[in-house]
Amino acid sequence: MDKVPITAGGFQRLQEELRQLKTVERPAVIKAIAEAREHGDLSENAEYHAARERQSFIEGRVAELEDVVSRCEVIDVKKLSGDTVTFGVTVEVADEDTDEETKYTIVGPYEADLSKGMISTSSPIARALIGKRVGDSVEVATPRGAKSLEILSIAIQ
Repeated sequence: MDKVPITAGGFQRLQEELRQLKTVERPAVIKAIAEAREHGDLSENAEYHAARERQSFIEGRVAELEDVVSRCEVIDVKKLSGDTVTFGVTVEVADEDTDEETKYTIVGPYEADLSKGMISTSSPIARALIGKRVGDSVEVATPRGAKSLEILSIAIQ
């Protein structure tokens, strides 16, 4: 069973979602199923079928989150040096062709969110950047073609 790196904040969000599902969502859907059963014939009861479908989703997500939480290894990013690009750092890069600057925070796969600039350690960009220093240039194979990036700064959040 492989350990999955995660930041303390990401781990806390997973635990909160799990707590919400177990203490709020699960009891609510059980109540909705009981109420739908009181309406009689279950074969044509849309409320009952919708509640059962929601229950199935909740139970599947609870099982998934319990598995993920059990495999997570919380990494304290404050203990990192910040000299090289590693898990947990925020790195600012410039596209050498367009001079467009972008910031990425390198996180585990369960907290990656590109819209927030959080990329997974297994993404092509993160794999190319890990181990590099400020001033280094890297070639990254992306779905839109090869990119040449220069590392401008490395920060620990």
